Amino acid sequence: MLNFILKRLVQSAIVMLVVALLSFFLFNFVGDPISNMVGQESTTKDMEELRDQLGLNDPFIVQFGRFVVNAVQGDFGISYRLQRPVEDVVAERMPATLELVFVSAIIAILLGVAGGLFTGLKKKHWFSKVILTGSLVGVSLPTFVIGILLIYVFAVKFQILPSFGRGEVVTLDSGWTTGLLTLSGWKAIILPSITLALYQTTLILRIIRSEMLEVMRADFIKFARARGLRQRDINFGHALKNTLIPVITVAGLQIGSLIAFSIITETVFQWPGMGSLFIQAVQFADVPVMSAYLVMVAFFFVMINLIVDLLYFVVDPRLRVEVRG
Repeated sequence: MLNFILKRLVQSAIVMLVVALLSFFLFNFVGDPISNMVGQESTTKDMEELRDQLGLNDPFIVQFGRFVVNAVQGDFGISYRLQRPVEDVVAERMPATLELVFVSAIIAILLGVAGGLFTGLKKKHWFSKVILTGSLVGVSLPTFVIGILLIYVFAVKFQILPSFGRGEVVTLDSGWTTGLLTLSGWKAIILPSITLALYQTTLILRIIRSEMLEVMRADFIKFARARGLRQRDINFGHALKNTLIPVITVAGLQIGSLIAFSIITETVFQWPGMGSLFIQAVQFADVPVMSAYLVMVAFFFVMINLIVDLLYFVVDPRLRVEVRG
């Protein structure tokens, strides 16, 4: 078990190093931040002095090495646009994004698992057909279209939910800001969380349904019925347990993708999170912010994949036997 964890940690470190290299390499060609930081009256000499101060004239390998060493320490440099430490700017925006992703993940997992189980066990029921037909919306329509439709219906037409912003937030003693402790915060997060979760809900639902249909035709299910076990015990004690591995894999990857794909949702609903910060950084060629964002998204992906790998030990005894061997 310990060797398995150490192996995964080494692989995760290599992935993070490669992502850092790619992000730093690509973002150095998105534009010249110096032209955006200085005024029109600045001379070429002033621009070169500023470039030297920021270390932009150093060789690429030196810049990348400095970036990695500082990133390990939590230091991503100074934002070209805001002239503030990147870690402070990210710390202000991260609670909003993680809060949105958390609520969206809960919605996607609960509705996806429940809908997948029902449509898999009651495949001929009329409500199963309604669920499957409605799930096509989550696959067919782009995220921004779904967001705009929800804004039109619930914010413009019925005026029962806000169309933008995070609502009233509360700052905890640790400095973490949350809107989940206020009524306006809950109202503000409903539409963006549903928009962000809809595609993931559909994907999880259809995978669980497909796995349940396959498992229910297996020989061990027929044997369990022949033994006289209750249908509930067969459904949840045998069938559901054997569908957990692909579900855990997909759910873990989708939770990670929620962080990456929150950019569109945050833009539509003007959600003050990391996604909107990244869009502003791209427009300004703010390389430190863009690099920090991509590295942090990759870090969340790596950590989620590590947790998924560890969960395999809980649900799959075959993997425990293989690792021991």
